[in-house]
Amino acid sequence: MKTNFFNYLLLLFTTAVFSQAGHIMQGVGAVNMSMGGASTAQPLDISGALQWNPAAISTFNEKTLKLDVGLFFSSPELSSGLPPNMLWQPGDFGPGAPGSPAVNGTTQDDRGISPMPAIAMVWGKEGSKHTFGLSAFGISGFGVTFPQETNLPMDMSGNPNSNWDPNNSNPINWPQGLNGFGHIESDYMLLQVGLSYAYELSDKFSIGVQPNINYASLELMPNPTANPNMSGYPSTDAATSIGYGAQFGLFYDSGIGLKLGASYKTTQKFSDYEFDNTYLDNSTSTSEFTMDYPAILSLGVGYSNDNIDLALDFRRVDYENTDGFSTTGWTQTASVAGFGWDNISILSAGIQYKGINKLPLRLGYTYSSNPIPEEVAFFNVPATAIIKDAFQFGLGYEINDNWNFDAVYHYGDSGDATSGKILNPMLASPSNPLGAVPGSSVSYSMKTSMVQFGISYTFNK
Repeated sequence: MKTNFFNYLLLLFTTAVFSQAGHIMQGVGAVNMSMGGASTAQPLDISGALQWNPAAISTFNEKTLKLDVGLFFSSPELSSGLPPNMLWQPGDFGPGAPGSPAVNGTTQDDRGISPMPAIAMVWGKEGSKHTFGLSAFGISGFGVTFPQETNLPMDMSGNPNSNWDPNNSNPINWPQGLNGFGHIESDYMLLQVGLSYAYELSDKFSIGVQPNINYASLELMPNPTANPNMSGYPSTDAATSIGYGAQFGLFYDSGIGLKLGASYKTTQKFSDYEFDNTYLDNSTSTSEFTMDYPAILSLGVGYSNDNIDLALDFRRVDYENTDGFSTTGWTQTASVAGFGWDNISILSAGIQYKGINKLPLRLGYTYSSNPIPEEVAFFNVPATAIIKDAFQFGLGYEINDNWNFDAVYHYGDSGDATSGKILNPMLASPSNPLGAVPGSSVSYSMKTSMVQFGISYTFNK
């Protein structure tokens, strides 16, 4: 019963395909998303402040409850190719079929729309130096569903298919018996519950702290972190993990428009994912994999006057010192050691125009560098949800003194496709440690869109 309850919470508050910057959600809630995620020094709403700088909740002097619900759609594409004379025979890890044509194909992700809720509450009081907050956010995720290729050069016995079209066949989605991955599916979701506290050292300067409890779920099909057997790599049921960490913040409001902020979210340390694996020959095994959430440094500047609010945030995400992302390559048993991601930088910018009575308008932009190096693109096929440029337009409406409504539309694009070579552990050597297949290619890209709505209630105002 307990496991089912937590799985329900995870499904409610997260979605497996919303990742924007690395596997990190760029913003939380309609207001923060519409500002491109920038709020470290510009706390326009409680959700953005709780997510990016707990010290900034000191600006809220009432008790406020906020709920956001979004509908998110993504369209990942996975492409791969083999050069001429490189067709593989069933069960053979080397090239064969001399004279065979080049092969290229693209597979579309067939997921639909995903929900994306967030809930937050802040307790503040005019004249008090203490402010408290509570939040439950889906802060991270990735996931794809790429169906197995049906346009195959041969059957599993090696009999050729006379109707095969090599210009519309994606070898990475060929069955594992033909040295593809077959049906590729992943689901990673992270729910973070934070309890925040801010203290005003003066009327201009605040500090904040937020201990976090995290609950995550990871499912991989096939599971490349497990040892393969003669039938290939296994699939898994979802494995869960509990993590702990904290966030610390500083916030300065000059009182004449300029605001400054900084926060540091520590690495969120997780217990091992314990997978129950099932192979294509119906044999079973167990395996473990550790994947933490990276440390994030955020720096922000804001400016406000009667008509506008400006916000600019810079973040640095430390994947290179995070278990699950810091290592990569094949193990001695041909499993994958980790994702092998680089550190990334994220730039978030937003503007709010307040010149229309009770109807603020917002524009936001987010830029993220790509954490996936070319040489390990193949290892990251299950985690393709990388967005380079994201654009947002939002608005709010003050219904009355207690109720506020917000909405945002988001569009994201991965820009240039993440690309590399197909890798094969049987081809690994000192001069080719990852086993890159000469002349091969694998790439993926995606676009995202979302509409999100938020409602907030301020008590006793």
